[in-house]
Amino acid sequence: VVSGKRHDLRSLDVCSIDPPGCTDIDDALHATRLPNGNFQVGVHIADVTNFVKPKTAMDTEAAYRSTTVYLVDRRIDMLPELLGTNLCSLMSNVDRLAFSCMWELDNDANIVSAQFHKSVIHSKASLTYDQAQARIDDSAQHDTITTSIRDLNMLAKKLRARRMEAGALTLSSPEVRFRLENDSQDPVDVELKALKETNALVEEFMLLANISVARKIYEHFPDAAMLRRHPEPLAQSFDSLQQALKPLNIQLETGSSLALAQSLDRAVLPDDPYFNNLVRILTTRCMMQAQYFCSGTLTPDEFRHYGLATEIYTHFTSPIRRYADVMVHRLLHAAVDRDAGYASELTNKVAMAEQSDVLNHRHRMAQQAGRASVELYTSLFFKGKTVDEEGYVTQVLQNGFSVLIPSYGVEGIVYTTSKGDTPALEYDKAAHSLVSSDASVSIGLFQHVRVVLQVDDSPVSANVGSMRRKLLLQLVEPHVPGLSLTETELSAIRATKPTQRSEAQIIELVTTHPEQVQSI
Repeated sequence: VVSGKRHDLRSLDVCSIDPPGCTDIDDALHATRLPNGNFQVGVHIADVTNFVKPKTAMDTEAAYRSTTVYLVDRRIDMLPELLGTNLCSLMSNVDRLAFSCMWELDNDANIVSAQFHKSVIHSKASLTYDQAQARIDDSAQHDTITTSIRDLNMLAKKLRARRMEAGALTLSSPEVRFRLENDSQDPVDVELKALKETNALVEEFMLLANISVARKIYEHFPDAAMLRRHPEPLAQSFDSLQQALKPLNIQLETGSSLALAQSLDRAVLPDDPYFNNLVRILTTRCMMQAQYFCSGTLTPDEFRHYGLATEIYTHFTSPIRRYADVMVHRLLHAAVDRDAGYASELTNKVAMAEQSDVLNHRHRMAQQAGRASVELYTSLFFKGKTVDEEGYVTQVLQNGFSVLIPSYGVEGIVYTTSKGDTPALEYDKAAHSLVSSDASVSIGLFQHVRVVLQVDDSPVSANVGSMRRKLLLQLVEPHVPGLSLTETELSAIRATKPTQRSEAQIIELVTTHPEQVQSI
């Protein structure tokens, strides 16, 4: 600060808003009203690059890991705990180093000016989404932090409305949250993650920061900027979904992200409030994956992020858990401080492109690990239980169909045949549905079904034993002879005693002795 290399922002009413239990706090925000009626808004991001220098052992390991991996009961950090949860983390009531994006915004959330600089901040509060939402909703609270959050929320709503008008997509996925028992870490409850206004508040300003930084680093490093793109989906990817929606007189317009967003808003059934969310879930599965890339390897026309409806985008706001953001911080520092030294790889587009491939691969692997963790804990939660629930058909296969159960946010497959058996339902390729032999029953996308859900304890192989346990879904309604369970069979299933191995034993074996399990 004394040397002029950092701006002293410790007097600002900065706060962070994160999920409960978050200790690796990447970002904090503030909003202050200016004398001219506009707002000064700041997004302050942990200054990881102050501690992680290029070509050090720590940097090499972080580049290799590329991302923090989040599992149900733990996380596997990209950076050492001392940095991620202490020195870099923007916890409250201590001075912390940050990289700040500062805007002047007018009352309609238009950017009047933008600045980027290294800073020192002193967060006044570390809030959860629920706590921040409570401050917004409590009319009796008028302290400076609450006023700042309300101003941010007002501006975030206008930013979001403008993004929606430009064609940004609101997609969906069934994300579940487990409540774990403190001692054993057994899952005692499972629920869908609920989003609040404050989730959208944080998201909007993180998006604004990422877009603003992307423009800045591309301006200064047109051949070596680390950016993120989301390719336009192929029209044929929507064929099955369009076919299923046609009998409902609903059509998705896929010519542009704006047309798709507008048609998704119209995809409603008055008697089924969950239907629109289901369509968005299935639309998400038609999309291509977003990718990191080096700006010098593609033409500007290919930079576009389809889902966010922006011409340029990057990741800047989570350097504690993403190495792409670390690279972007170094680029931004070099762009705003002519005296800042930087490693040669920042201008080497071949090296940047190679690192982009590593980032994309590691991101996919982290996603798969996270899903496998949810699958494991879902099996643990339902072990010994028999649940009779309604669901929606989300995918039709030649030998079965996937069912999403909204009350739990879980998905599984009902198989229509086993090896060597005659199928109870035949696949109709033209209609993309499963049809009974007498044509009295048809199973297609979006159809309501009733299923019994339990954990299949039968071993997959002699080597794996009973460790690879999957959710078993059995059809109850509609009734298909030879496939649907009868009342007698339902009673027998409910009377079956669970296996004796406890959840704690399962977790212990999987997490502490993975060498004993070939596949989890």
